[in-house]
Amino acid sequence: MGGPLPLGDPAPVDGRLPGDLVVDADADFGVYLHVPFCRVRCGYCDFNTYTASELRGARQDDFADTLAAEVRLAGTVMDAAGGRRAASTVFFGGGTPTLLPPGDLARMLDAVREEFGIAEGAEVTVEANPDTVDDAVAGTLAAAGVTRLSIGMQSARPHVLAALDRTHDPANVSTAVSAARRAGLDVSVDLIYGAPGESLDDWRASLEAATALEPDHVSAYALIVEDGTKLARQIRSGVVAMPDDDLQADMYELADDLLAAAGYDWYEVSNWSRGVDHRSRHNLAYWRGTDWWGFGPGAHSHVAGLRWWNVKHPAAYAQRLAAEESPAAARERPDETARRLESVLLRSRIREGLAVSEILGEGRKAVASLIADGLIEGADAVRGRIVLTRRGRLLADAVVRALTA
Repeated sequence: MGGPLPLGDPAPVDGRLPGDLVVDADADFGVYLHVPFCRVRCGYCDFNTYTASELRGARQDDFADTLAAEVRLAGTVMDAAGGRRAASTVFFGGGTPTLLPPGDLARMLDAVREEFGIAEGAEVTVEANPDTVDDAVAGTLAAAGVTRLSIGMQSARPHVLAALDRTHDPANVSTAVSAARRAGLDVSVDLIYGAPGESLDDWRASLEAATALEPDHVSAYALIVEDGTKLARQIRSGVVAMPDDDLQADMYELADDLLAAAGYDWYEVSNWSRGVDHRSRHNLAYWRGTDWWGFGPGAHSHVAGLRWWNVKHPAAYAQRLAAEESPAAARERPDETARRLESVLLRSRIREGLAVSEILGEGRKAVASLIADGLIEGADAVRGRIVLTRRGRLLADAVVRALTA
């Protein structure tokens, strides 16, 4: 069920935005749809997700209609704030969106289309468990306007999947990719490295299996131990060992080498694609700090510098909307210093980097030493951009600390 929501100012019951908020009607606008359902809870997961036994007062088969009600409320809120914008990207995340019938996902997308519009050429992504995708599911999603399927492969090794509490059949990854291809969808596969008991050879096998599928995009994330998870409890009690930082660094370098050899270019610390056209435009919008509205329990939103987040539990979320109230729990408006820090934190992660001119004070003085230490690209810095080297990607947090000192 994830960690606690952040603190913030109370959000108004009707969801209205502050009257002095200046919304750029021409800026890109993303939509995130959070589907919080999972068959089982993975031991490492800290997302806002719920198994059937945890729903208590919420019905999975009512969810599409409940979320559509939030979309309609958002339309009226945006009208009062300067007008609605067509979505340039839409992302169904979770949880496991494909636990819902594909027709439910289609109705949720139709609600976005009816209230906001979907821009021509928009990227529309659905995250999927490999066990839940066949030709019928992929075809229905494609007919609804989905353009991209992000498949949770995680590993090709059964013992690694077991360590992660993943229950899907590894063979179904290929089945899901083939179904998506036949439906005309772009395909991304998601991998996790550093699980308990995973060797470098295990990780190599997973990378080779992933590239053999010839997806358009690959995400590879280091396993992170989040407080409150089953994995954190197992480590604290000594049942399993803490992920080894040096092994994870070796795994990252192996991923970068093998993916580059297979024709994938890194464009964000944990993401590679076959050319610019297959990058995740939705996630790039997050890293660039553009506007998005997050729908669903616990979803976060950002519009014109204002942030807010919804109540977490699906039952509380449904109750608010049944009463024609906003599900927003709280909101905040970060000051200039906080926004600048976040911009450096996020934009330094992507291949395009950020302008040297955005770095102030002692951070600007640190650029030369970061080049000398091999953490940022010297040639790009001369051209006025901060771009991480591969070593810099491994030490991205340290780079950010130096740039924001």
